[in-house]
Amino acid sequence: MTSTQSNNLPLWVQDRDTVIAYSNHAEWRYQTLPDYSRSKENLAKESTCNHLEGTLEAIVQNLVRTFEMEVSFKTNPQQWLSVVNDQFRVSTNGGKEYTAADLSAQGTYNLFMADSEHYKASEESFESSAKLFHSTFPQGFPWEVLEVYSGPPNVTFKWRHWGHFQGAYKDFAPTGETVEIIGMSVAHVTDDLKVLSLEHYFDNNLFLEKLTAGGKQVNSENKGGACPFSSWFKGFKKS
Repeated sequence: MTSTQSNNLPLWVQDRDTVIAYSNHAEWRYQTLPDYSRSKENLAKESTCNHLEGTLEAIVQNLVRTFEMEVSFKTNPQQWLSVVNDQFRVSTNGGKEYTAADLSAQGTYNLFMADSEHYKASEESFESSAKLFHSTFPQGFPWEVLEVYSGPPNVTFKWRHWGHFQGAYKDFAPTGETVEIIGMSVAHVTDDLKVLSLEHYFDNNLFLEKLTAGGKQVNSENKGGACPFSSWFKGFKKS
């Protein structure tokens, strides 16, 4: 594997599928290559931006998507191409900083959302949080860059995360609506565009308010009781 391809860009800022194809010896979390085919279909239909290849926006978008893929699927952080492993730190809304090892062990949902009324990160594992949100958004939860405000070494950008709320969130009924999160991030990168640190800023509470807006589900046989969430995650496909 070479670190750059024919377009002279580092591998980790190229298309996510290209990174996967060159990760020949990666230790995959689910013992198989991740499949982003559904995500690509959703992005083609629903993205609000179509960044031209080679632009700063496209490069930043590819880097973050590669990072997200590696956190989600590569169990050994030493094999992550997108970060400087021994220096990497990530934080949300000015909170605690986490290492690559922390992310690999606990997952992005748990570290980025923490404990609140409707989500208890301390009670969730990497696997249980992934099952929960992929059941909540069965069509996927795509991500895109909207704007880039400054280039390397301190890349500041605005992004959009969205999904169709068609599966229950815990015991809260789905609304069928599109849940959208708009956030800002600052990525401090090296000369070859590896991430040294990443700061995310977004409204956790607003996101969870949308996921609980449908109210508790009611058991059809006993309208006085709540129907426990029982939609087990199958066929993992990361969006």
